[in-house]
Amino acid sequence: MTNVNIPVSVLNLVPIRKGQNAKQAIDSMVELARATEKMGYRRYWIAEHHNAPTLVSSATALLIKHTLEQTENIPVGSGGIMLPNHAPLVVAEQFGTMATIYPNRVELGLGRAPGTDQLTSNALRRSRGHESVYTFPDDVQSLLTYFGPEEVQSYVKAHPGVGTRVPIYILGSSTDSAYLAAKLGLPYVFASHFAPQQMGAAISIYREKFQPSEYLDKPYMMVCLNVVAAETDEEAKLLASSLDLFFLNVVRSSTMPLSPPIENMDDYWNPMEKEMVKSMTSAVLMGSKESIREQLIDFQEQFAVDELMAISYIYDEEKQKRSYEILKEVVDGR
Repeated sequence: MTNVNIPVSVLNLVPIRKGQNAKQAIDSMVELARATEKMGYRRYWIAEHHNAPTLVSSATALLIKHTLEQTENIPVGSGGIMLPNHAPLVVAEQFGTMATIYPNRVELGLGRAPGTDQLTSNALRRSRGHESVYTFPDDVQSLLTYFGPEEVQSYVKAHPGVGTRVPIYILGSSTDSAYLAAKLGLPYVFASHFAPQQMGAAISIYREKFQPSEYLDKPYMMVCLNVVAAETDEEAKLLASSLDLFFLNVVRSSTMPLSPPIENMDDYWNPMEKEMVKSMTSAVLMGSKESIREQLIDFQEQFAVDELMAISYIYDEEKQKRSYEILKEVVDGR
């Protein structure tokens, strides 16, 4: 029988729900971290987005620090830090500081996209041009060095940071990142929650090209999926309309907060918009516990990933927690 007893983790973009302000959205982020920690989730990651009025995940390191303060043991990390926006030394100093305060609880997922539009990317001002996107492999290597032992350091060091060995994960939504993660011998996390099209190819490339390293002796493949679990398939389908509305925002470049579920999405989108949203959200586990179990078995028969990272755009916070409970019950065989 296909093994679905795999570690599960959480990704949070820290959306503002309709009726919430930014502070309440951050409070919700912490509350979900506490709840999923109690459920036994492996790790809790927070994204980076800029100039997004319905998301509060711009200062990711600060949110990670805040979440670490408010939880007990769960590792907290970035999903991810978008390196084109940051000097690697500053990232190493920030995460090295957190790792010094919270040993063995800080994780660093790294992405090569800016996490925003071009105008905002320019305003982040790391460089005049856009070469920082192309220096991503070198920047990752710099971070591995900064977190490494004293003997591998050069003149410029991250204090604190040296010797903290903050674990680094390569994030990606295309096959490019799969080659890099494999070459560096690092864990790889694929963003199927918004870009599932190249997932299968990226997984295959990563596993085929993987080179063992001091960080990892064999491939470690994580996939992020949308998860909407409920007591019945019908309830899950209704709750998932909030997910559809969230991605319809993306398609329309609009700024609606995370909205309550609605009965009929066809009243809100046209056929072309529906097709675009469904292509972005096709990687989803949705339904009752039994449906989630069947879908996860099918997924694992095809991809056999080492860890599942779940993101849940459910408006009602208690139903969101219940969705994470159901997923955990499935992987625990309960």
